[in-house]
Amino acid sequence: MNDHISAGDRDRVRELLGREPQGQFEVVVRDASGDPIVLRNDPLLDDGTPMPTRYWLVSKSLNAAVGRLEAAGGVNEAEAAIDPDELAAAHARYQAERDAALPTGYQGPRPSAGVAGTRIGVKCLHAHYAWFLAGGEDPVGRWVAERIGVYQR
Repeated sequence: MNDHISAGDRDRVRELLGREPQGQFEVVVRDASGDPIVLRNDPLLDDGTPMPTRYWLVSKSLNAAVGRLEAAGGVNEAEAAIDPDELAAAHARYQAERDAALPTGYQGPRPSAGVAGTRIGVKCLHAHYAWFLAGGEDPVGRWVAERIGVYQR
């Protein structure tokens, strides 16, 4: 993971999160002005705690749009709309990518499951959408993008 996060990115991410980031990250999606949209997190926080959310949506406007979709029942709608086998395959890809980023020979506690730390179904539209924007093959993220009308890819 990127141990050399620029001071500007760290400051802006701190502002977007409303707190100090607890682990290493890279900004993997930016808007046209260069502002961070999606972070790719290290699978372990600085204190060694497993971090199941590999991709984190930090854009305030996109977070609000996805939040409105969730509040309107979007989690249940997405889960009903997406083929369970396609969703399970997405969770497996996400987990494999995150696990591949663990340090070689690491024997401690590991992040578990797939997107947003779940094994089946949909837990958090924000996490799915973040992975989709970062280039992930995520059917839920694609579903979210179709509903909020934002295609940053």
